[in-house]
Amino acid sequence: MSQSTMSQSAYEYPRLPRPEIISALNKAKIASITEAELENPTLEFVAEINTKLLIHLDEEEKGQVESEALQQLENPHHHVTSVQYMNLYCKVKKLLVLLDCPLQMNYKDLIRPEPSRTEFIISSLLNYALYRDSKMKLINQKAQELTLLNEQRKQWEAKIFKVMRDKLSIT
Repeated sequence: MSQSTMSQSAYEYPRLPRPEIISALNKAKIASITEAELENPTLEFVAEINTKLLIHLDEEEKGQVESEALQQLENPHHHVTSVQYMNLYCKVKKLLVLLDCPLQMNYKDLIRPEPSRTEFIISSLLNYALYRDSKMKLINQKAQELTLLNEQRKQWEAKIFKVMRDKLSIT
């Protein structure tokens, strides 16, 4: 496979610079963030941006907490936030593993984020989101083309049927 063919069909890991991350998140309407937030990430920022990326990728049920697991704990209302963060961490880590991300995420990346690791994780998820969006756009275009071709086929079949019927009624 040539390099250009391979890059069109394979997901890659170019690390996006901060301005490009900010611009791409904004352009894709995933999130509006600042360079300062990437330079000094907080738990809340990382949780919010990862949640928004998962929602964009249809990997998150928009904050749904597994109440059965919480009910097993003493004073479950005290653990809601912890369980939400743990679920988020597990989903992001699982997605990064599925994407074959060279950086292994750990829980510290969520609760005490470091700028370089946060950027890499966001960049990885964002790259995949952009890659997936571009492929879905191509698939939708092909689906529309197939729909049009199918309609044309049906029209031609109807014309052929009419011609055959007319031919049989003449003889």
